[in-house]
Amino acid sequence: MSDAGRRVLVTGGAGFIGSHVVDAYLERGDRVWVVDDLSSGRLANVNPEAEFLEMGIQEPALHDLFRTVGFDLVSLHAAQIDVRSSVGDPARDANINVLGMLNVLECARETGTGRIVYVSSGGVVYGEPEEIPTPEGAPKLPLSPYGVTKLSGEYYLHYYRAIHGLAYVVLRYANVFGPRQDPHGEAGVVAIFCERLQSGEELIIFSDGEQTRDYVYVKDVVSANLLASEMVLKPGANIDAVAYNVGTGAGTSVNRLADVLENIAEVHPGRVYREARAGELRHSTLDVSRFAEHGWAPRYPLEGGLRETFHFIANQKIGA
Repeated sequence: MSDAGRRVLVTGGAGFIGSHVVDAYLERGDRVWVVDDLSSGRLANVNPEAEFLEMGIQEPALHDLFRTVGFDLVSLHAAQIDVRSSVGDPARDANINVLGMLNVLECARETGTGRIVYVSSGGVVYGEPEEIPTPEGAPKLPLSPYGVTKLSGEYYLHYYRAIHGLAYVVLRYANVFGPRQDPHGEAGVVAIFCERLQSGEELIIFSDGEQTRDYVYVKDVVSANLLASEMVLKPGANIDAVAYNVGTGAGTSVNRLADVLENIAEVHPGRVYREARAGELRHSTLDVSRFAEHGWAPRYPLEGGLRETFHFIANQKIGA
């Protein structure tokens, strides 16, 4: 998988994280195709050097693309990612995250794709964990339909590897933030806070603000994807054998996040606290030591990443 010029498909490649991954593969010298239905992604995010197709991963036409190109690598970022939306409409969540993924896996199986990099969620598949930071081998007890679908994807991949020989790596993301995150989208408290601070609006915080998350900068997530695309795989007997947490190992409360962003923005418009939302966890921080054994580590400090994100969103507002 280390040869230059691979044929790479990034589903969800017009989205916040997927578009950064597309850029990295292109910079590496790969040929890249992007499939995205633009339900949450933006065409402006797509690198012009990539070949773009507006298409959902559930669509039968995806098989034609796989047969025509014959992908060496598929990066599966396309998903319904909002926890609250999954609670309100679990059928829609499953249609995209389970049936859509199965469509991709059948395409890969039929055409001999070399490897799948699957984006799971360390923030939801473990549920409310007893051990923090949480290692990959912790019990899987998701508390939302979104978490259930992400975990289901891991089990489907295990089946496709065991029965059909499809190679894969799972990346269980923590809470990713950075440039291109949509403050008006379905997820991303960092982007939402940045937008409100730039408008001088109060920050809305659900629960008491002492809930913690593992905030990881998007450039660190990109480096994790590149490593997952090329690392030597040693499949084991269970789904954790080729699954890796991608985070920082440090939990940050929402109140602390607000403090740092208010200092960056140099404004303090106040805060409004509301009731906790259904399906959301109290604490989530990931143990990343297993991936560190393969040479990956987060390199961007929280405040530096927040500063870059804040100024990116500010420049977008100026441009608009």
